[in-house]
Amino acid sequence: MQVLAVASEIFPLVKTGGLADVAGALPLALKPLGIRTRTLIPGYPSVLAAVQGAVACHRFDDLLGEEATVLEVEHRGLDLLILDAPSLYDRAGGPYLDPAGIDHVDNWKRFAALSRAAAEIAAGVLSGWQPDLVHAHDWQAAMAPVYMRYGLVPERPSAVTIHNIAFQGQFASSIFAGLDLPPHAFSIEGVEYYGDVGFLKGGLQTTHAITTVSPSYAEEILTPAFGMGLEGVIGARVADLTGIVNGIDAHVWDPATDPMISAHYSAGNMKRRPENRRAVAEHFGLDQDQGPIFCVVSRLTWQKGMDLLTEVADEIVARGGKLAVLGSGDADLESAFRAAAARYPGRVGLSLGYNEPLSHLMQAGSDAILIPSRFEPCGLTQLYALRYGCIPVVGHTGGLADTVIDANEAALNARVATGVQFSPIDLSGLRLALRRTFRLYENQKLWTQMQKQGMKSDVSWEKSAETYAALYARLVSKGI
Repeated sequence: MQVLAVASEIFPLVKTGGLADVAGALPLALKPLGIRTRTLIPGYPSVLAAVQGAVACHRFDDLLGEEATVLEVEHRGLDLLILDAPSLYDRAGGPYLDPAGIDHVDNWKRFAALSRAAAEIAAGVLSGWQPDLVHAHDWQAAMAPVYMRYGLVPERPSAVTIHNIAFQGQFASSIFAGLDLPPHAFSIEGVEYYGDVGFLKGGLQTTHAITTVSPSYAEEILTPAFGMGLEGVIGARVADLTGIVNGIDAHVWDPATDPMISAHYSAGNMKRRPENRRAVAEHFGLDQDQGPIFCVVSRLTWQKGMDLLTEVADEIVARGGKLAVLGSGDADLESAFRAAAARYPGRVGLSLGYNEPLSHLMQAGSDAILIPSRFEPCGLTQLYALRYGCIPVVGHTGGLADTVIDANEAALNARVATGVQFSPIDLSGLRLALRRTFRLYENQKLWTQMQKQGMKSDVSWEKSAETYAALYARLVSKGI
């Protein structure tokens, strides 16, 4: 089977979050199942600089008014199609934000063009290759099925994956004229969304299958509390909705071989794990005592519950714990964590920004990781933690609820507990979870049992890839 995936970022070339990890890992997991995926991504400067030997395979003279070239290249096992459109992507800043942290004003055009190119490729503009199915990721690619539905070319089966429904690609109706769609596409059945243009909304209306990144999140987004205004659209298509939990690349994230950590270990032999713990403490300037190290590897935002964490830093320290924080986000939250680090030298450490090697070391050396997300479609951080024997303390929501087994009495007695869940996801819930975690940590035999059980969890892509493969097969067999 031939699949065209469409994504705005892909690991290891460009990454702002979990979307990139999924876009990079899923094609590799599908290969053994007889599915070849070619992934269309934007030609950001960092992408073009990183790949070697890219060859032009198609040219667009008028892609929403812009010139563009499709380049094909293989990079670290990934078959890539790169949309090289300098007027859209050759600029400073990140994939979505300018150097000042503000959305690029033409993001609507940048990602509509990506989707339009995907639709043209699906229709067969590349010599000698045409996909059987198109898999679009998030709002940046969700217009691909819209262009296939309303275009003049034959439609192909499609799926849209929602990685986080909070990000929808909603733009003023004035941009519709620049999308090169027929007038009737601006309707409730198409891209019209509360008088604006909704990229994700349009994709959900026109795709043949909707997936999201955990079974619990698939149920949550049917409710007003989590659907972010799209619960009605999704509810009308509930028969086409599937929740498939993400996996992780078990080769990249393997404490037995990871080159980014100080000492290797496994569930069968954890003797050298404390060396990583010492390295984490040294990096963050934390005291080298036996109090538990809690880590945070996250965007510092309200969604991730980071405001709750700033409120409990004092309690963590008072109980003898330490806190190591890696991330960036809201200025007020960054300031609050800086204040905590200044207030408690040797007990609270902070590293602002994104640091992939450090995130590996923190998973390998911290005792527990705090993930108090108010909503979490899937989450990959807790999967990395399980793999590395770092006990996840998580809010009971979405993929966190699906992947972490709470250390309640029954689970502990059955020796299956892998972490601590808490609900409600508020300050009192988090404080109770911390107290439970401290009590568990006092029993090192029990703690080690939980670590080893987590490390034995199947967090790979194997089962999820099989579910995607089965979904693809159903869509292709049904046809259009």
